[in-house]
Amino acid sequence: MSKKCMIEREAKRSRLVEKYSKKRKLILEKLKTANSLDEIYTAQKELQKLPGNSLPIRRRNRCWKTGRAQGYYRDFGLSRHVLREMAHECLVPGVIKSSW
Repeated sequence: MSKKCMIEREAKRSRLVEKYSKKRKLILEKLKTANSLDEIYTAQKELQKLPGNSLPIRRRNRCWKTGRAQGYYRDFGLSRHVLREMAHECLVPGVIKSSW
């Protein structure tokens, strides 16, 4: 189980990304369509004023059950430990234990 503060930090980042996504998109459009160097500088300044945690790249994939960040499977939204336990209990559809 991950620390609660780490899980809350990720939730806060997700909220910030949602909150500033439209504003960031507008500023990036300004930046792409800028004709002069001054317009580019002002758009860059606006972009830098946005919070750092509002960047989508700052988000981290976490297991929805335990909050674990490492060993994350995107297809299921689970970490490897939880995926293995749930697969053994036949709770994950389409997953079969392989043996050779």
